[in-house]
Amino acid sequence: MNASIRLVSSAVATVVALAASPALPAEHHVGPGRPLAEVEDVPWESLAAGDVVAIHARPEPYRAKWVICARGTAERPIVVRGVADAAGRLPRIDGADATTRRALDFWGEERSVVKIGGANRPADLMPAHIVVESLDITGGRPPHAFTGRRGRTAYERNAAAVFVEKGEAITIRGCVLRGCGNGLFVSPQSQRVTVEGCHIHGNGIEGSILEHNTYTQARSIDYRFNRFGPLRAGCLGNNLKDRSAETIVRFNWIEGGNRPLDLVDGAWAEDPAGPPPQRTIVLGNVLVKLDGPGNNQVVHYGGDSGHLQHYRSAPLWFVHNTVLSFRAGSTTLVRLSSAQQRAECRGNIVSTSAAARSLGILGGDGVVTLRDNWLGAGWRESLSEGSGRVIVAARGPEGDGPGFMDVAAGDYRLAPTSPCAGIASPLPPGLFDPEIGAVDRPAADAAHVPLRGDATFTDVGALPVAGPVAGGD
Repeated sequence: MNASIRLVSSAVATVVALAASPALPAEHHVGPGRPLAEVEDVPWESLAAGDVVAIHARPEPYRAKWVICARGTAERPIVVRGVADAAGRLPRIDGADATTRRALDFWGEERSVVKIGGANRPADLMPAHIVVESLDITGGRPPHAFTGRRGRTAYERNAAAVFVEKGEAITIRGCVLRGCGNGLFVSPQSQRVTVEGCHIHGNGIEGSILEHNTYTQARSIDYRFNRFGPLRAGCLGNNLKDRSAETIVRFNWIEGGNRPLDLVDGAWAEDPAGPPPQRTIVLGNVLVKLDGPGNNQVVHYGGDSGHLQHYRSAPLWFVHNTVLSFRAGSTTLVRLSSAQQRAECRGNIVSTSAAARSLGILGGDGVVTLRDNWLGAGWRESLSEGSGRVIVAARGPEGDGPGFMDVAAGDYRLAPTSPCAGIASPLPPGLFDPEIGAVDRPAADAAHVPLRGDATFTDVGALPVAGPVAGGD
């Protein structure tokens, strides 16, 4: 009798243990010949830690939109992954005439094609450890419309390919974000956002300055190894506009926009969680200023709200970037919004196609400190009125050209004879994360992404000296 009781007790204990153990992750495969034919067949409302949604490429786009409102873990993230076809084409998610799965109910449908956070069904929570990768997302803008919880609905002008309303440890990797009002939009309830290896281009609204390739405000965000192309024709927004507390922009190619970089203020002083630590690092990027009637500034730093107490107070570290301006007129490298802003500019190349005297380092107020930069001979401290100052802590080489390999071909690596080779001072501690050099750098357009990830930075600029040509002498 006792033996029977022990057997029953053991069986009950086993059942209880199995019930308490976490469910095995699910894999949902979508596409031709897969278990799910369409994206709206995915049970988005029941995703759990470790689940994978694999969307396989097909000739026609998937006309679907959805919300992710679930929590993964660092060990078991929730991954939504595109699977390219044999030719390397990513699956395309087109928000134009898209349909939302009927089991989903989330607000702000008109603001995105793919949304993270903010839903009624599944229940609202703080999403965490979400990865969206290798998708080509487009179509989220007027005059396009979709079918959602209110029937046929038009997109708002500020709709985004990906809208992160809130979340922790969110990664957007290897995606193409294009043809929307904003390519990426991130709201202030987000933190630890990584945007990696994406190709972001062709966004914006014609005639408007309010929509951008990316428009983000997170407690912390890291842009790395991305290719930013020009906005849609006739669109007046910036390329990368950010209001985050901690902003790291490293090893990107950023071309076009009213400004390539617009790094301004967020209202963190009013955040219930308290103002987060501030830090802004722009490291190892290629920044290309195109000709046209827009703003002459490459970087704007500080704020634009008029509330000076919210403006960025930490210094801008602008280090080892290669800046090219093809403007026929003047170019200003950095505009600082108020007297409290500081910019430390070290080891950069700033080259203009117009005469070097058309280059001004500082616009506005604040202080820019220069160290070991290559600048065209004849550059000026400022081209405009303001109380700002430029301090030359260590003068770098100057001349008619920095020694690029082939400007006409877009090859901005340094020739071996460049005056910028091997002359840079060591980086200040804390600017470079050695682990970044070991990152597998996914890039939608790898040929245009600066791939220098070493910790030496002995050459001025973002790109290293070109190696010998194969088969050459």
